[in-house]
Amino acid sequence: MAELVTIARPYAEALFRVAKAGSLAAWSDLITEMAQVAAHPELKDLAHNPSVSHAKLVEVFTAAVKTPLSVEAQNFVKTLIDNGRLVLLPQIAEQFHELKNAQEGSADAYITSAFALSDAQVKDVVSSLEKKFGRKLNPSVTVDDSLIGGVRVVVGDEVFDTSVRAKLQQLHAALAA
Repeated sequence: MAELVTIARPYAEALFRVAKAGSLAAWSDLITEMAQVAAHPELKDLAHNPSVSHAKLVEVFTAAVKTPLSVEAQNFVKTLIDNGRLVLLPQIAEQFHELKNAQEGSADAYITSAFALSDAQVKDVVSSLEKKFGRKLNPSVTVDDSLIGGVRVVVGDEVFDTSVRAKLQQLHAALAA
């Protein structure tokens, strides 16, 4: 996995330099959409098929992306396809978003809750987490009822787990020791 990240990094950095000259938010949305298309199993199969020409693959990929591609985006896609790197778009998008967050002084926060949270609750949780982590957070909320109660938050490589499941696991470990 580390190898894919290493290969994707120069593409993400190059794309980020181009995006800084234009609209970073628009590029962020576009690279996310392109990554979703590139991750589709049928497109992966097509990309790995040696009988499909690069021009045909560009045509199919461009048609699959709903957002019209600028000249720069088309050139980026062609470069990826010519170098056999189209399937790396999800990793490229991930690194692109990390670069964008670093520039903006923010981070992605993956919040998993035992119960569905209202918008006001998410806002409160994000507000307190921003104080804890010292930066603006872009929340992504999911529900996992196996947590029993509480929330589990992942920001980068930091985990903040206040779930009942985590507390029960800690108690079990303490009793088993």
